[in-house]
Amino acid sequence: MITPPPWLDRKAWPYAPRWADASDGRLHYVDEGRGAPIVLVHGTPTWSVEWRHVIAALCDRSRVLALDHLGFGLSERPPSARYRPEDHARRFGEWVERVLPGEPLHLVVHDFGGPIAMDWALNHRDRLRSVTVLNSWMWSFADDPAMRRKAKLAGGALGRFLYRRLNASQRLIMPSAYGDRRKLTPAIHGQYLAVFPDADSRERVLFALAQSLLGSSAFFDSLWQRRARLAGVPMQLVWGMRDSAFPLYILERWQHAFPHARTVAIAGAGHWPHEEEPAAVVQALGSGL
Repeated sequence: MITPPPWLDRKAWPYAPRWADASDGRLHYVDEGRGAPIVLVHGTPTWSVEWRHVIAALCDRSRVLALDHLGFGLSERPPSARYRPEDHARRFGEWVERVLPGEPLHLVVHDFGGPIAMDWALNHRDRLRSVTVLNSWMWSFADDPAMRRKAKLAGGALGRFLYRRLNASQRLIMPSAYGDRRKLTPAIHGQYLAVFPDADSRERVLFALAQSLLGSSAFFDSLWQRRARLAGVPMQLVWGMRDSAFPLYILERWQHAFPHARTVAIAGAGHWPHEEEPAAVVQALGSGL
């Protein structure tokens, strides 16, 4: 039995912890309810607590699972592990095969959770009941000058300093990407900040993903080159329209690539629509699953 960390808010996160071993570390996840599985995949710099409203709303009618990527949330952070998206993608695939062997599922992804989970999804199209994308992507930014400039800044020497010393990912970038910063309350912000209290953890886990925006371009491109495999899979794009991190042309690229996808625009939300407008996201998920 692993004792929950003292910073964990049990009112926000009342769920029983579960554990699964990946090839290079132990992953924490929750598994609530019964029915067709819904797998929720978080991005950075958060953990699965970002899905708390969705879990609470849907677990009375579905089986809802959410994992913490290695290094995030309550999962382990081995010093020998790598924390690139392709490493998280491999571990995500291992986790799915351990906890849902052979089962069809609904996949819901956000931010880096998109490219992390899409590698498994593209290789297991026959097991996808549906895919829901919230403010994410699955392609290289090599042909996008604006995103490439952002990625170069975040993944360079200045970005390293800002991530290590100022916790820029959580204290600067995260609040700025909310449609209404007041909705990132001190209490919930604290649940994210507590996971990365020191410079080393922020560099090893969070800065690794910032570097990957350009450094893992080959991995991202490999996802995009396989996108035709999702043709015919029920899909919806649930998008916070006030997202300063991902401009609207990111949504338009999804729409162009997957014209069959249903779009749910959430006008008042930014990068975390499920944090900012949970009722609207839950309604979209309920009607799209």
